[in-house]
Amino acid sequence: MVAISILDLVRIRERGDARQALDEARDLAAHAETLGYTRFWMAEHHNMPGIASAATSIAIAHVAAGSRRIRVGAGGIMLPNHSPVVIAEQFGTLEALFPGRIDLGLGRAPGTDQITLRALRRDPSASEHFPQDVQELQQLLGPLQPGQRVQAVPGTNSHVPLWILGSSLFGAQLAAHLGLPYGFASHFAPQALLPALQIYRERFQPSAQAARPHAMVGVNIIAAPTDEEARFLATTQQMAIANLFRGARGLSQPPIDDIDSYWTPQEKAQAQGFLARAIYGGPETVAAGIAALVAETQADELIIVSDVYDHDLRKRSYRLIAEAAGATGLAEAAE
Repeated sequence: MVAISILDLVRIRERGDARQALDEARDLAAHAETLGYTRFWMAEHHNMPGIASAATSIAIAHVAAGSRRIRVGAGGIMLPNHSPVVIAEQFGTLEALFPGRIDLGLGRAPGTDQITLRALRRDPSASEHFPQDVQELQQLLGPLQPGQRVQAVPGTNSHVPLWILGSSLFGAQLAAHLGLPYGFASHFAPQALLPALQIYRERFQPSAQAARPHAMVGVNIIAAPTDEEARFLATTQQMAIANLFRGARGLSQPPIDDIDSYWTPQEKAQAQGFLARAIYGGPETVAAGIAALVAETQADELIIVSDVYDHDLRKRSYRLIAEAAGATGLAEAAE
């Protein structure tokens, strides 16, 4: 049975605010652990009025405090925006507070635009040092070495598990070389999914953290009682993508009846590429979509974005997805 997890964008809704979005993320994580989801991740995005997870480590602490056993983490931290020692301290602190429940996914992209990158006081070339920064972070989270003069407190010897995240072949190669689990962002960049997974598995070198490759595949899934309702709910995500292409970083919008009245033919074509792996539908459609994706990719785990405007309907979507994936038995076994 494939493991299922959640990537929550912590969307701020129209007529809502950041506190509401963070509290709803916390509530969703508590709901998800009763359904058998493995982990609940949030991502680092900056200068985006519709996303409340910019201070990712703080958001993780808020969510982890509201749940009991689900793993909580970053999907991911954009490491070029930070010094490795600061991230080691932040996630070492999280591990001290919530032992055995913290994940640290790492990305190479800035998670924002060039103007915001300058506001973060980061050199655009910092991404070139990503492999070295990952290894430095790994050392800071490992045991204290003889003669080591800089240590993360907390952090040293915490062994917070690292993941490499990416949407290209580079991340697959790095994850394989370092022997780390790998997450591919096919929920927004599906084109290189299969080649990346092949490279990762073929080149994987066992490490202290992982004896074998572990491939996680990102996928957009919106589930509802009927295919028609799911397609209606999906217009919230489709509008957000159209807005992204327009450079309009607004709040999450309620669904609409006719998405073709909202986007242009060009935006529709762009969005179809973005959403090529999306699964929208009722229980049977979602179950068939999940089965086909797992059969094609041989994924060890799916990390699911269910971008539904209404919080209760989003919780329903994740329940229907868990049922479709056969994950409810996991939740019962854990109780």
